[in-house]
Amino acid sequence: MDSDKTALKKLLAERRALIEPEDHGLTRPTKQGRRAPGLSQQQVDELTEQATNTYNRLENGRLNNPTIGYLEQVGRLFGLNEQEWVSLCRYAGIGDPPYPLHPTSGLAVPGVWQEAVDCFSHMAYVTDASWNLLAHNQQWADLFPEGRIPRNTMRWMLLDDDARQMLLEWKTVWAPLVLPQLRAALAVRPDDDTLQQIVKDVIADDDLEPIWTAGGAHIHPDGDERPIHHAIHGPGHVTMCAAQPLTAPGARLIILIYHPGTQKQHARLPMLRARPVI
Repeated sequence: MDSDKTALKKLLAERRALIEPEDHGLTRPTKQGRRAPGLSQQQVDELTEQATNTYNRLENGRLNNPTIGYLEQVGRLFGLNEQEWVSLCRYAGIGDPPYPLHPTSGLAVPGVWQEAVDCFSHMAYVTDASWNLLAHNQQWADLFPEGRIPRNTMRWMLLDDDARQMLLEWKTVWAPLVLPQLRAALAVRPDDDTLQQIVKDVIADDDLEPIWTAGGAHIHPDGDERPIHHAIHGPGHVTMCAAQPLTAPGARLIILIYHPGTQKQHARLPMLRARPVI
């Protein structure tokens, strides 16, 4: 679409103008007519080791089927953030990127997320892409006996003795649905040390190893209801709402809606859909 080409050109031209040639060991072109700030298009080709005019065709929407590897080169050279990275891939015609642009993405969220979770009346918390806890509200802290809040929620759900008591039907309901989330995260972030260590410990666990080896396709908790024992309110079920902070791919906001009672009585609610405009 022409609008995508226009957006692509605007994004790349603006970001290219911010890159100083001298920062990459290059000199600013001095030939007559070259007064634009930042890298020249030819310099982008040099720095990405591409044939002449490759970048020109990308910026002007004439490079058909660019590889994700080339877009990654350009994205990193231009210092794109994760939202800009998504926009680059979409406007270039390949859809959403298969992985974050920066290895550290997903390991931090804006500080306002603590205020956000404090506003919820239900249990709520935020973890990074490695399931390390970043923010939580008091309602979520009350879930745990004596306030023993886990530092990593994935490790806690799978490997902590307290969790195997609190997460009712742990072996048949929780573990088979949690392990595929770990597998999917590791596929996207294979060099993540935290995830790698959790997997090693899972494989060494007699209860978890067979479930891990068997695999599983369920990777999204959004809308699920699972049994749990609340430290204050006792046995019940939690319905999960899951979302992702846009600036932190892989990070997640989890809201847990607690229902008391041992019997699962809350059928999955119908999907929310906008009414058609007449």
